[in-house]
Amino acid sequence: MKTIKHSLQFITELDETNPTAQRLLALPQEMQIAMLEGMLKELLAPTLKPAIDELNAGNSYATLKVVL
Repeated sequence: MKTIKHSLQFITELDETNPTAQRLLALPQEMQIAMLEGMLKELLAPTLKPAIDELNAGNSYATLKVVL
């Protein structure tokens, strides 16, 4: 079976006057991204699974998967 990797891009907008946002922004960019992506995977992936299962139901040629 062949696979095609593709991805979505997410953007997080922060209120720079908020103390929590300031703490996040004080971290190195790599750590900011890792934290935000971790939260997305933890919170969104389980929510997306039923919708993806519905999309894949009865498919004839392709299956969409979320890879964590």
